[in-house]
Amino acid sequence: MFNFKKEYILKNEVVELHPLSIIHKKLLFEASNDIEIWTHFEENGYGNKNFKEYINRAIQKRKNKEEYPFVIKDLRTNQYAGMTRIYAVNNNLKNVKIGHTWIGKQFQGTGLNKNCKYLLFEFLFEQLGMERIGFGASAENIHSIKAMESVGCIQEGKLRHFLPSANSTARVDIVLLSILKKEWLTKVREELKQKI
Repeated sequence: MFNFKKEYILKNEVVELHPLSIIHKKLLFEASNDIEIWTHFEENGYGNKNFKEYINRAIQKRKNKEEYPFVIKDLRTNQYAGMTRIYAVNNNLKNVKIGHTWIGKQFQGTGLNKNCKYLLFEFLFEQLGMERIGFGASAENIHSIKAMESVGCIQEGKLRHFLPSANSTARVDIVLLSILKKEWLTKVREELKQKI
């Protein structure tokens, strides 16, 4: 059963995920300070003022038991690289979502995201007994959709006309993806292990 009050720490030889706290604002700011990172986010964390508010909101959402934000630390460089969150937790139905993930440009394409997802999937499916993990991304965010597919997620539909476009006054769909516990245990775990 997922517990918002617990201090979960997930770690392998490449990455450590641990709960966000106010001290991480300064440690994460350099990695976050690239406007391209925030293109497809509802929340704008670009710049010192916006990022401070973004961190404060994330911490408050954990207190409200809405979201559980993790900081992502690259253990190869000993640098803070980004954030991800667990949210929409339903312990009764054993469903959960992962999202709001961003990683600084210098850490993208280094295998960091795949290691993060491996740890999160292992934790949620094998330790907490979740049955389903959901994801979503703007249809314009092709990079993010491909990244989710590369860790074993399967597209399952879309929410039509859901978001304002990042590039115009039009509206765009959200692409929905998921991974199931049985997929993780029978196939995805081994495939993802080979990739990391």
